[in-house]
Amino acid sequence: MLTKRDVNTDEERLRNRAQRLPAIERKAFYETVRREVKDPDTYAVLNWFFICGLHHFYLQKWLRGSINLTVFVLSIVLLATGWQGLGVVMLLGVLVLELGALFRSQLIVQDYNNGIYRRNLARLGVEG
Repeated sequence: MLTKRDVNTDEERLRNRAQRLPAIERKAFYETVRREVKDPDTYAVLNWFFICGLHHFYLQKWLRGSINLTVFVLSIVLLATGWQGLGVVMLLGVLVLELGALFRSQLIVQDYNNGIYRRNLARLGVEG
């Protein structure tokens, strides 16, 4: 489980490594990273549509987003075909699971962005 302290420590370590890059590489690094990092507020807004899994797609978690979307569609079908109880239970299950992501959106996206830093440093031959 992600902890704020671990993610912040990781971010600080990665930023320090990026700062030690030569000026030209550092400029290229930050230009690349700027295009790839994700915004926590956008993730949180997309999470308001928890039943669709849009926030998972935003962080390129294709499988989890697809599962979330499939459960949503299946729940709607169940609600429309006389299996309302099961449909409601499925929707509530997704709500409970995704509520945690909503409250931890800042941390989740910060960890995702740390991964972007790490990958881009590795491309430059710097251990992340």
